[in-house]
Amino acid sequence: MLMYPHIDPIAVRLGPLAIHWYGITYLVAFGLFYFLATCRLRHPQFAAVTQPAPWSRRDIEDMLFWGVVGVIVGGRLGFCLFYKPEFYAAHPLQVFAIWEGGMSFHGGMLGVIGAMILWAHRRGRPWLQVTDLVAPCVPLGLASGRVGNFINGELWGRFAPPDLPWGMVFPQSGSMLPRHPSQIYQFLLEGVLLFVLLWLYARRPRQTGQVSGAFLVGYGVLRFIAEYFREPDAYLGLLSLGLSMGQWLCVPMVLAGIALWAWASRRPAA
Repeated sequence: MLMYPHIDPIAVRLGPLAIHWYGITYLVAFGLFYFLATCRLRHPQFAAVTQPAPWSRRDIEDMLFWGVVGVIVGGRLGFCLFYKPEFYAAHPLQVFAIWEGGMSFHGGMLGVIGAMILWAHRRGRPWLQVTDLVAPCVPLGLASGRVGNFINGELWGRFAPPDLPWGMVFPQSGSMLPRHPSQIYQFLLEGVLLFVLLWLYARRPRQTGQVSGAFLVGYGVLRFIAEYFREPDAYLGLLSLGLSMGQWLCVPMVLAGIALWAWASRRPAA
């Protein structure tokens, strides 16, 4: 079995300023989004758009700004509402203590969707066209975030069989028994695999909304699977039917994705 390598979460110290690896992974995620989104502009379904105006790099820059705000606000509020509602109801000012940690992907996703709806409305663009452009650019950013989780030695997995070759001991978990390195599983599933599948699917023209629906279904299914190997949050444990909070949040996500994809498929061709 392997031992967690105890990586210093601080990448660089500049006097009183400390730059954390986790913050760097967020910057990498935003940089990957910008690069991939500009590549998406060359795909036929976006290169051919002329109304209300052709897509441009300036649009990507504006969307990135709105998306960052959506990720931070939505991710924080989602964590507070989904995972610790009683605590934050009793300590409302702690909602703003982002430096103490606590972000939710599902909340961040809702925040980004809200931000994209507002941006699309301001620019006069169909918001599903906007989310179809964005969706394939997201998974590699999620993969970058999982690297940050691993560096921080957080969100470790459940106990693994003793003979699992890649079973890893996380001493900070309070146990010296091997666990699944679930951060790596999520990096590979929700990040790399989802990116490859979605990028290949989105390269060809699709009905507006189909790519967004495929993302919801793909992420929801892969996250649901990965959660079987991830240790549930200690303050929540497993919920109804032996599922974690992350799995229960994936259920409406998958259902919404199926409904969106089916609805988009029945629309007349553009």
